[in-house]
Amino acid sequence: MIALIQRVTQASVRVDERTVGAIGPGLLALVAVEPGDGEAQVARMCERLLGYRVFADAAGRMNRSLTDVAGGLLLVSQFTLAADTRKGMRPGFTSAASPEDGRRGFDRLVAECRARHGTVETGEFGAHMVVSLINDGPVTFWLQA
Repeated sequence: MIALIQRVTQASVRVDERTVGAIGPGLLALVAVEPGDGEAQVARMCERLLGYRVFADAAGRMNRSLTDVAGGLLLVSQFTLAADTRKGMRPGFTSAASPEDGRRGFDRLVAECRARHGTVETGEFGAHMVVSLINDGPVTFWLQA
């Protein structure tokens, strides 16, 4: 499982001109499920999303987590993160989970995060989404579980 996280002051997802998910300060996580991802990867990714220290403490150091600051979490499925881009001029997607497995893995991650954290919003799996964000920093990290 892969997540590209961005610390944001706000983020939202629109599908067909309607907002389906939005947060204020927190994390936007673009998530890809890979073949073989199961409960262990879901639990580890949830732990990392909620506990990764990317928010400033009183001294201005990145020592606080999403849980510490009670920020929002916007989860957006993005299978293209699992693309093989090592050769050629077109990405290959054999390293991404099938759409069915991707949906199951993403839904499990959403459920796990919602069980452990207050504000969790999502995009719409499989839809054409328009993601808007204001990156705070900018702060962007690539996480794998």
